[in-house]
Order: sequence, then structure tokens, then C-alpha cells
Amino acid sequence: MEENPAAAYPPTHWIPADSANYTVSGRPGTYPVDLVVIHLTQETFPDAMRIFQDPAAKVSAHYMVASADGYIGQFVREKDIAWHAGNWNRNTRSIGIEHEGWIDRPEYLTDALYRSSARLTAAVCDRYGIPKDRTHIIGHDEVPGSTHTDPGPHWDWDRYLKLVAGGG
Repeated sequence: MEENPAAAYPPTHWIPADSANYTVSGRPGTYPVDLVVIHLTQETFPDAMRIFQDPAAKVSAHYMVASADGYIGQFVREKDIAWHAGNWNRNTRSIGIEHEGWIDRPEYLTDALYRSSARLTAAVCDRYGIPKDRTHIIGHDEVPGSTHTDPGPHWDWDRYLKLVAGGG
């Protein structure tokens, strides 16, 4: 995995999703970006990575954060539309950030994961002028029409938003 020279967020490593799993775009010119959608993978990082690279999967996210050390992989460039929210309108308007873990396994929600993700989310919000609040940083379970339940009951929104507000 190589460092992504085009990444606006330097700690990110470029791990491209298969091109069948996202839409090439020119955001924010083509669509405004005004949301961040928080996900939990329900998979390990390597397994979720393989899914994003499988052309039959028809799913991707812009970023994924590892539980153990906060490592960040970028799978789709921010200008492109990742297929993560299950709602086309929300996909076009958002940056999707997956987090390694399961909704019923809070031990995956480590300090390293929260801090690394919060720094990334703060950088995304700063880049697009997105307010750092619960109206604009939402869970996958809050996407209209979604049947998903992530990031789940153990995701600590208060802690996360404080970290985002402080830059991680």
C-alpha cells in the first residue's frame, strides 16, 4: 500500500476500490459535500478492503479506520462518489468513513480509532465547510431509507464530536 500523493489528508494510504464500486465525479463542483456518514464495517479491515476491491460488491467508502492503531486507508477519492450510504442523494453529498468493528463488540471502538477518525473528520469538515455537529456528521442508521444499524449503540457520539471539534 502506497502513500497517496493526492490525498488532502496526509496520513492516508491509497488502497483503491474497484472502479465498479463508485461513481467518478468532480465534487464539490458537481455535487456539494455537506455530510460525513459514520459506518462500522461489520468486518475486519482486511475483509472490508477485499469487499471494496471486488467488482461484484457494488459498495465502497472514501475511508476506513483500523481499530488497533487508527491506520487510515483511502479507497475512493473525495471528488468521486463512494457507494456507502444506500441512498443516492446522501452518497452524492457525503464523505463515507468506515470503522473496523462490529456494532455489538465495543472493544473495537478504541481510543486510537476514535482519535484518528476524529482528526480525519475534522479535516474533511474544514475542507468543505461542513459544520462539526450531529446534523452534518451522521450515522449510517440515520440515512433515509437505510436498513442499517451502524455505527450502533456503543458508538460514543458525545466523545467523538468533542474530538472532532478539537481536531482529534
